[in-house]
Parts: sequence; C-alpha cells; structure tokens
Amino acid sequence: MIIAPSLLAANYGSLAKEVKRASKSGAEWLHLDIMDGHFVPNISFGPEIVRALRPMSKMFFDVHLMCSKPEILLEPFAKAGADQIIIHVELGEHVAPLIWKIRSLGKKVGLAVNPPTAIALAQPYLNDIDLLLVMTVNPGFGGQSFIYECLPKIQQAREWRKEKGLDYRIEVDGGINFQTVSDCAHAGADTFVSGTTLFGSRSLKAAVTKMRKVAQTACR
Repeated sequence: MIIAPSLLAANYGSLAKEVKRASKSGAEWLHLDIMDGHFVPNISFGPEIVRALRPMSKMFFDVHLMCSKPEILLEPFAKAGADQIIIHVELGEHVAPLIWKIRSLGKKVGLAVNPPTAIALAQPYLNDIDLLLVMTVNPGFGGQSFIYECLPKIQQAREWRKEKGLDYRIEVDGGINFQTVSDCAHAGADTFVSGTTLFGSRSLKAAVTKMRKVAQTACR
C-alpha cells in the first residue's frame, strides 16, 4: 500500500513546511497535480515549484499532468525532480509517443483515466506503463465528492493486471477519505492519493497511519 498526500490540498503559504511535514508522515509518495487551465479549468504548480521543493524531501514525486500539451512539460518536470509522470488517456493518438518520451527521460510512466472515460481506452497501453490512475472525481479542483461509479474501473484494472501477469500499480485520486479508501482497496487499488483528508488533519502522520491501516484491512 502506498499513501500519497496531494500537495493541492496543502497550505500554499507554507509549501516548504508542508512538504517537510509530508516527509515525516510515513507516506511514501508526494502527489503533485499540474493543471494548465485548458485541460482542466484550474491552474496549479509549474516545474519551478517542483524544483524548489525537490531538495526538501526524499519522497517519490508523483507528478500528474492534467494538461493539453504535456509534450512541452515532460522535460522540464523531469529535470525539476519528478520520479513519475502521469499523462491522460484522453489525449488519444498522442499517448503512445508521450509514453515513449517519458521513458526516454528515465522516469516512470503513469496513465490516468477520467470518470466519464471508458477504462477500455487504457487497455492498449498496459504493457507500457508503471501505474494506472483511476480518477474518482472529475479533475480540476480539490475537495470533491467521490464518484462511486468509478469502482468497477478499479476492479477491471485489477483483473487485467492478473490476466496479463503485469505489475502496474493501481492508483486512485479524488475524494479519498477513510471510508472511500476502504472501498477502493477492496476493489483492487494499491496506491491512494488523498489531499483534504490528509493535509487537513492536525497530525498528518496519524492520518497517514490510519489510512494505511484501513486500506490494509479492506484487502484481507
């Protein structure tokens, strides 16, 4: 089980402190949502923020590009310190060359699927990715409610992984709290992005510990 606090829900006035708090929480990954104002109706972080935060943590930086033209951002984020770069299956014919480019930069590859998008569109790329991200809210803003209709997608991703003998991680992002993390883990997810529930807790470490325990219990 991997817990990934989402920096989108952090205190922007104290990002350095928030990253250090995440580093001491026991979470393995830090999830960074990159929005361009086109692919989604919001703007968040750029490569320079990642570059500034990188020396402050040894956490795995999970960079999620919700962008219309990720090709111009891959190299900047790779150089800034991303460990994994996630692109969206909704980019269609651009997905294959983007995966190749991320690999050429020496980074792990993630592929995201939005709630309205059929999970079947990700199937042709399963051999080429390290992670499949099932979005459980419509991307763009933090604090949204979990969309339960996305659970069958997680189950399908787990079935494909077993059938094909693959080892990609199954990540979920959107409305992940102490209840929904259980539902997602039971369905087959193993990597959990959570913003408001984790960064909004007085003790991030206690929240991470609780979320991991709930997820592990759901898998038994």
